[in-house]
Amino acid sequence: MSLCDECVYYTYNEDYEEYECLVNLDEDDLYRFYSNKDTCPYFRLDDEYSVVRKQN
Repeated sequence: MSLCDECVYYTYNEDYEEYECLVNLDEDDLYRFYSNKDTCPYFRLDDEYSVVRKQN
């Protein structure tokens, strides 16, 4: 499993029947993203319970 699988921006596109990243990258960002495969600067954990924890 990659970090993308747990990311907020990684969603299923029903039209293409595949997962995609919703981060809008320009050419420079895309190059940096593919050249540094270990980390993603846009990764944000898809934690659906974070709102509930804040209410307590």
